[in-house]
Amino acid sequence: MPIKIPDQLPALQVLDKENIFVMSEHRAANQDIRPMEVAILNLMPNKIETEVQICRMLSNTPLQINIEFVCIHSNESKNTPKEHLDNFYCLFDDIKHKQYDGLIITGAPLARMAYEKVSFWDKICEVFDWAEQNVTSTMFSCWAAHAALYYHYGLNRHLRQQKLSGVYSHQPVDAKEELTRGFENVFYVPHSRYGFIDKADYQSIEHLKIIAESEQAGVYLAASKNKQQVYLTGHPEYDATTLDDEYHRDLKQGSDAQLPENYYLDNDPANPPYSTWRAHGSLLFTNWLNYYVYQITPYQLDADHIKALHPAVEK
Repeated sequence: MPIKIPDQLPALQVLDKENIFVMSEHRAANQDIRPMEVAILNLMPNKIETEVQICRMLSNTPLQINIEFVCIHSNESKNTPKEHLDNFYCLFDDIKHKQYDGLIITGAPLARMAYEKVSFWDKICEVFDWAEQNVTSTMFSCWAAHAALYYHYGLNRHLRQQKLSGVYSHQPVDAKEELTRGFENVFYVPHSRYGFIDKADYQSIEHLKIIAESEQAGVYLAASKNKQQVYLTGHPEYDATTLDDEYHRDLKQGSDAQLPENYYLDNDPANPPYSTWRAHGSLLFTNWLNYYVYQITPYQLDADHIKALHPAVEK
């Protein structure tokens, strides 16, 4: 949350020049405050684990956030009890008449499957269209990021022969970008995916900006210039043991298990994994909620006010 200081205090201008967000008394006195409404479309099989990870990231802010979990279909889940889904989830069709300040769409374990062959492809495309009219800012994670870039801009992913798995160093592109405000010059993020999109493909879309990247993992974070879409190719929400769990799962399945890089001490899976990314992950979600949602979302949350925030853009 911003600090509030008198309009004429010299520190106001000094801090503004240092790219530190402060709020003048005048602005504070004239703003209305209400809870943020955030929907989470959870596409992961183990929904409970993903819920915990994302909620942990969203909790590091004094903003009051109302969270609603959403399923894309009513199919039975092998990894999440039906009772849990019945108690805590809504179907997308049951909430699409509503508007939200923020929406998070998780990744999905679809590996190398063509988008059009995904059983819920038509429905997720409907979600993409709906979000443009009814959500102030949407964060697309991993598979959802690549799927949305394909749908919105025709950017098709390439596939690696081996999974990109590990923890990699990244660099912010612009020191003044709000999503990475407070980040170090080098920070770390876990990745677990086969797909990637070339940097040149991102750069070919005028409406997009690259925010953070890695020499090993490629573009990590990008966003539309109007702040309505955030594309996240890594997993800052991962627990310290998530990559370890995935690695041993792949070993048991007899698949081509890829030892996560830069993850175990001395790159030895006999050693326990250690976390180097949680602080920056938490800061990323806090920055998104603050600068891409809270600071610009309308107080009267309806389709007309959201549409006014984001004029139609040539794609």
